[in-house]
Amino acid sequence: MNGRNFHTGIPAMDFLVTFLQGRVQRARSGELDRGASAVEWVIISAVVVAIVGVVAAIINAALSDGANKVGNCIKGADAGKTC
Repeated sequence: MNGRNFHTGIPAMDFLVTFLQGRVQRARSGELDRGASAVEWVIISAVVVAIVGVVAAIINAALSDGANKVGNCIKGADAGKTC
């Protein structure tokens, strides 16, 4: 398998051998560094999603509190008072 063509006569086996030879060559060439940037993007995306989730929870709590205040004001509405 040292760069030679390796044929078994079984198409699936030939594909597997060729595929594995390509993987070994890429691993030896250092071309796998591209995966590191993909992992970095996944981590960055996860952090952004977490931040958006926290901000959404804060906004939701503020809106809920405001809605409750307005609802209480409407319940106790009187022509002579303001909230």
